[in-house]
Amino acid sequence: MDSKKIPRVVLIVGKSNSGKTTLMENMIRELSARGFRVGSVKHAHDTFDFDKQGKDSWRHKNAGAVASLIVTDTKVALVKEDIRPPEEKFFHYLGDMDLILVEGFKTFCLPKIEVFRKESPHEAPLYLEDPNLVAFVTDTDIRPGEKPCFGLEDVGSLADLVEQHFLGSISGRECNG
Repeated sequence: MDSKKIPRVVLIVGKSNSGKTTLMENMIRELSARGFRVGSVKHAHDTFDFDKQGKDSWRHKNAGAVASLIVTDTKVALVKEDIRPPEEKFFHYLGDMDLILVEGFKTFCLPKIEVFRKESPHEAPLYLEDPNLVAFVTDTDIRPGEKPCFGLEDVGSLADLVEQHFLGSISGRECNG
């Protein structure tokens, strides 16, 4: 990826238990197989804390460390207070990606793919009228007007749309020059 290129961001949205995480997994798998560098973001509430009391990184932070980086031969995890707006964090931490898929942050004015299942306890989709809706994924007869609609298992075609509209100038595959 060109280091000056800013990654594109696409939100995967829908109500609770609509299948967002499954779609994220499938899209990451499909786009990665096509050679793209895909980063993911999952919205969590401020009460979420994976830095457990008593663990070394927790002890370091409680001793006053501003940040704690956990490093293995192949992975890193950063625990750091960061009060910047979420979008700034997306680009700061995942700026070397071709695409950032974000689960949640449904109120953001960014391109959205909504997931809605008939088995959902919710009566209606959230974003059929949202101008940022780029695709709708469902197993119902509901259609989002002019927007493309995909079945829950139609990941390849949805990935084609994402590649065409958001990654068209980036070749994830080998290229000459």
